[in-house]
Amino acid sequence: MWFGIVVLLRLRLEAQPGFPDLDWHCHDVQVRRSSEDLEVEVFPCHKWIRTADGYIELRNEKACLKKKETFDILINHRERDLQHKQQFMRWGTFVEGGPHCVDMTSVTALGPNLSYIRQRPVNNVHYIKSLIERRTSWSSLQELETFFLFNGRENTIAKYVQAHWQEDAFFGYQCLNGCNPLCIRQIHNLPPNLSVTSEMVRPFLPEDSSLGQEMERGHVYLLDYEVLDQLPANTVNDKQTYLAAPLCLLHYSRQGELKPIAIQLQQAPGPQNPVFLPSDAAPDWLLAKMWVRNSDFQVHQLLTHFLRTHLLGEVCCTATLRQLPEIHPLHQLLMPHIRSTLQINIQARITLLATKGVFDKSIACGLEAIPLLLARGTQRLRYSSMCVPDDVRVRGLDALPICYYAQDALRVWDALHRFVAGWIRLYYCNDEDVQHDCELQNWIGEIFTEGFLGLSHIGAPQSFQTAGEMCKFVTMVIFSCSALHAAVNFSQLDYNIWIPNSPAAMSRPPSQTKGSVSEEDIFSFLPEVNSSCHVLSVLSLLSQPAIDFVPLCHYNEWYFSSGAIVKLVEEVRRELKMLAKDIADRNSQLELPYPYLSPDCIENSVTI
Repeated sequence: MWFGIVVLLRLRLEAQPGFPDLDWHCHDVQVRRSSEDLEVEVFPCHKWIRTADGYIELRNEKACLKKKETFDILINHRERDLQHKQQFMRWGTFVEGGPHCVDMTSVTALGPNLSYIRQRPVNNVHYIKSLIERRTSWSSLQELETFFLFNGRENTIAKYVQAHWQEDAFFGYQCLNGCNPLCIRQIHNLPPNLSVTSEMVRPFLPEDSSLGQEMERGHVYLLDYEVLDQLPANTVNDKQTYLAAPLCLLHYSRQGELKPIAIQLQQAPGPQNPVFLPSDAAPDWLLAKMWVRNSDFQVHQLLTHFLRTHLLGEVCCTATLRQLPEIHPLHQLLMPHIRSTLQINIQARITLLATKGVFDKSIACGLEAIPLLLARGTQRLRYSSMCVPDDVRVRGLDALPICYYAQDALRVWDALHRFVAGWIRLYYCNDEDVQHDCELQNWIGEIFTEGFLGLSHIGAPQSFQTAGEMCKFVTMVIFSCSALHAAVNFSQLDYNIWIPNSPAAMSRPPSQTKGSVSEEDIFSFLPEVNSSCHVLSVLSLLSQPAIDFVPLCHYNEWYFSSGAIVKLVEEVRRELKMLAKDIADRNSQLELPYPYLSPDCIENSVTI
């Protein structure tokens, strides 16, 4: 018997009396037109099927654009698939003024095909947890050193941090290569609210130069934490903590070092907001740098890390599920990089960012400040800052030989960009194909509306007019959810386990005069023992790669294993392998290596 052309199959899992109602993982369905026919047509599934799902429909294995469909029944199938997904995946709001998120409050609601089990390594945090109930201040530097000895002695980067954290050159190094390399920028004019004069910083510049000349040469950089200005600080252990909003001026010297040369702890200049200098008393200068590091901790955790990797990935994943059918080539390219963001972000919202979570109990930006900071951070987003070549050029990092983040990020971006461009060429012959792909245009339009809140000043595309625009945006999404996340997440414990280097909260207010603190006073500013340990126990978990870690551009999905796609994957893996070797060779010559953007250290998606 001949059945004609089979273009769709319908499957339904039925519960049978006397048998357990278990989910069934279907690999594919293979169809022969007759028992004598050697040709097999494959209808991929690769998902869990539940009795509650009713009928599911499978189609053949070739990805294609909507305009390439040859049967009305397949066009209708695409449209029904999206209608179903849009009813299931709805937009919700986590904070007003921040990117929208999936409207789910439990991982269970995702179902088995959008959730995953992460195989975690055994993490020895028993010593940290033994102190997690102690609501007292650290008694001395010696106690902090003992604590570090038990927790950081096997971490070579953390040991370097502990040995050098007070040094100005290491402070500058962290701005470029620490866990938050996205804040520092080159300046050619002083901000009007920074009360620094050329005479004030002359001792810290070359004898034959001036502040104006150094700015003209591109040797002056700025950290500006204006986004924290006037945010309400958290109450931890029933005690008020404090936030600053510092400006920090740095100079790149002829010796190849980046050093801070002036720090103002609040935005508004005035007599009670002095400018601290390297020539001030050692406790004053050290404490000023600690305030900058405390501010950087808040911005790193909530804006650099959560907003720019986790929330961006969730926005793109939700829009992909709602606007791109599974047969769309961009759906297939992106999902391995963004699928996991739904589960990890739902878990974060109901634990870390919720009442009694680590931000509520231990961090200066608590539950009152989080919505305000995320809304401010969203308003200040710029698409150019999310695209590595534009970002490092605008911030003046592309020519800095000691900025390993910029060097490695550029090479990873370039490899991904070539990979994405090759993928796009498989399905889009010209710019008109991009313009006329209504599913693609709906996808980017929804990201602009729901993720970037329709804010045109951000500069994110509202539609794609060219394949180049599409390629840049897709590269940005993959980079943000893999390489950027690796750089800002897996470095956290290295730079934070020595608590004075990155205090999560400060227990006393910022100094309003010079000479008001002694060396013994410094440690009274640090968070108390239990809150410090609460933060470090979370960072210990977040900083550990999974046992089932999937490296960048390694794919388990079936559609990466056949056709022209195989060659693209082989090429990008070969390029990334060469980059990993170059980074290993460079790091072998460095006292302090920068490993976070080595492709073998980059996870393919945000899974933690």
